[in-house]
Amino acid sequence: MNNNKGFENIDKPFEFTAKHRRILWGAVFLMATSSIGPAFLTQTAVFTEQFLASFAFAILASIIIDVGAQINIWRVITVVGKGGQDIANDVFKGLGSFIAVLIAIGGLAFNIGNVAGAGLGLNAIFGIDVRIGAGITGVLAILIFIVKNAQKVVDILTQILGVLMIGIVAYVMVLTKPPVAEAAQKMIMPDEINSLIVPIITLVGGTVGGYITFAGAHRLLEAGITGKHYIPFVNRAAVSGIVTTGVMRTFLFLAVLGVVVTGFTLNPDNPPASVFEHVLGPVGKQVFGVVLFSAALSSVIGCAYTSTTFIQSLHPAIKNHRNLVIIMFIVVSSIVFLTIGKPVKLLIIAGALNGLILPVTLGTILIASRKKSIVGDYKHPTWMLVLGVIAVLTTLIAGILSLQGLQALWNQ
Repeated sequence: MNNNKGFENIDKPFEFTAKHRRILWGAVFLMATSSIGPAFLTQTAVFTEQFLASFAFAILASIIIDVGAQINIWRVITVVGKGGQDIANDVFKGLGSFIAVLIAIGGLAFNIGNVAGAGLGLNAIFGIDVRIGAGITGVLAILIFIVKNAQKVVDILTQILGVLMIGIVAYVMVLTKPPVAEAAQKMIMPDEINSLIVPIITLVGGTVGGYITFAGAHRLLEAGITGKHYIPFVNRAAVSGIVTTGVMRTFLFLAVLGVVVTGFTLNPDNPPASVFEHVLGPVGKQVFGVVLFSAALSSVIGCAYTSTTFIQSLHPAIKNHRNLVIIMFIVVSSIVFLTIGKPVKLLIIAGALNGLILPVTLGTILIASRKKSIVGDYKHPTWMLVLGVIAVLTTLIAGILSLQGLQALWNQ
């Protein structure tokens, strides 16, 4: 890759075209569907049942941190015109390779959760064993990467499914008649803030942790969106991605809240599915299953693909055989899940693991934003840097404190 790619035509005026619109929504939904997967749905349902209206505070806090992480990373990558791992190597030789390994490990953990979620989705639709459903998902994902130009088809489907998921959840939310006023109050004044540390780090990990933050940014990079003149475009894309996931999270939270405040207990084997079934009747389980399976399959593909874009810099052979590496990534994810099991716990833990990676990756990008040898004459906004530092410190402290909570969760 040309090291000066990001500095080409930096004074060229930006004109928003139909092509840019397609690229923008492609990046937004690549990021959004990567985060709005089975882990996202399960985490929201489980934590809403546990913390009730106070969980609104965790959602708000996570959105603020998400914006701080996303906008910093997307802007710097666009200005420099390099992938996250290459920028890290410019900050400190070998750091990019280390981050690539971290991303791959976190992505693998997340993909295990994605495979588990797909198994839960097929279980909701057809009643088949979760592990059999996970195996079927792995096979389907592999077949997709064998077909030519399958990524374009997946991009279109993820955009459609993203809108579909939000629409369905919004409909269920209206039917549950949640206590919106109480949720709004608890969003500012929650009960026992300390107990919300693990939920916050888990939500952040599931939304922008690990590979997810870079998914849309790398998509823009591959589409040739590089240079300072694209900053307004990138700002819009980054914020739109977080807003999309934030809206989905809020709708699902309110939908679940409206159910659990009545005393209904979620099914621990498939928490979000039980909400749909309770509200819509028997057909609700199948409706949710379709959404969950679609989201999970898209996440399996997106996770494997994006994680591979990081590790391909480790050796030329990986780049030359990228599809094969992606397939191996999916195979390993499926085998690990089939061996370990515990789908609901895996979904929650995967998000937290990715949250622990975020301080390293975001911290590196923030350092790069202050190095003229990397960003040239680009001036990174101080307020944005401060927001990024807050995001790093918050996730670092919360991540360390959450380790104990994760251990307790796994031992349950």
